[in-house]
Amino acid sequence: MKITHLIAIGFMFAATSIAWVVLGAAMKHRTEKQTEKLGDRIADGWGPQLTQMHPVAWHAAPGAANGRRPLAMSTSDISVDLAFEPLTRGLTNHRTYLVDFKATYEVMNTTPVSQTVYVSFELPDRHTSYENFSFVLGDGGESKRSPRDGTLCEAVVLPAGKSTSLKVTYRARGVDEWRYGFNDNSRVSQFRMVMKTDFREFDFPDGTGSPSNRRDVGKGWEFTWAYPDVIAAPAIGMSMPDVLNAGPITSRIAFFAPISLLFFFSVLVLQGIERGKNLHPMNYFFLSAAFFAFHILLAYLVDVMSLYYAFGIAGLVSMILVGGYMRVVSGGSFTIQAMTAQGVYLILFSYTFFFPGMTGLAITIGSVATLAILMFRSARIDWSTRFKKPAQVPPPILSAS
Repeated sequence: MKITHLIAIGFMFAATSIAWVVLGAAMKHRTEKQTEKLGDRIADGWGPQLTQMHPVAWHAAPGAANGRRPLAMSTSDISVDLAFEPLTRGLTNHRTYLVDFKATYEVMNTTPVSQTVYVSFELPDRHTSYENFSFVLGDGGESKRSPRDGTLCEAVVLPAGKSTSLKVTYRARGVDEWRYGFNDNSRVSQFRMVMKTDFREFDFPDGTGSPSNRRDVGKGWEFTWAYPDVIAAPAIGMSMPDVLNAGPITSRIAFFAPISLLFFFSVLVLQGIERGKNLHPMNYFFLSAAFFAFHILLAYLVDVMSLYYAFGIAGLVSMILVGGYMRVVSGGSFTIQAMTAQGVYLILFSYTFFFPGMTGLAITIGSVATLAILMFRSARIDWSTRFKKPAQVPPPILSAS
């Protein structure tokens, strides 16, 4: 192996790395542009992130602030069903869902006289569509009023010490997460919410409380929040499961590709030194091009098919390119080792990006394992002789005939 050949191989590596950076930046820009363009459309067409607030009740009191004295809900029994239905738009999967909300509240007149009690129920978003909506306060039947600024308000006359019920049901669509909130420093008594999901992965958003109980129901979970008597009760929420987004994944794979190529080249260089049959820098040029073919194919196949299918096709094409080329250049045994290295450093390393949080660990383990293999296999090599220029053989002296 000549020093000039190593320099040429390093140049090939640097040039291919620059191409990967350009490809990754292009994919990132394209993804961000599509996400920004389609994000508002998803919110307008499907629905935004939804937060349902606890209802508010009060009666008129001239001496109180704003002329109102609040009345707490004496009991709250709520059922929430969340169905995860992700939408794919462009290179991004959006974490959309359907929520079926059913609640029964009891409000009591705790004063010693009969009062006209007002109950206000604020919908999660005034621009969202609500199906099967029902609002029933007491025995007055279902309210036919339209919400005003996203809020329904009805009144009922309650004798002293008597209570009435508020029943609300609806179905709505949202994105990313669903929440149930309480007014600041309000007192919540006899509150119970049962939430059912049709997905296994769950996460409670920041600022929300953990459930009192959880139960595995097969394809999803059943969570229960119980607040017997709590002041400033924590909010309740559920984040939708994470989904694979083709754009961010393909751009990250491209940005990390030089690490794969560096390991691959290291194995080939050492193998050539051991065998005494080194590849020419032009061979490394075509091999790096075959590696790059995987990423550029993946980047544009995800526009027309599933990320998994695109990954499989791109990987197969790259493996065929490397395997076929190496078989012609160096023979069978070298080809097997080269394809094994490609499968580990290109295919498996890239596949770890499908599992968030695992990529760094996989690359670290791969780096240490590769270092161990290279150290073990090169321990007996006399490096002082491997890069020595071959002795110049003087031309034969021709005698005059």
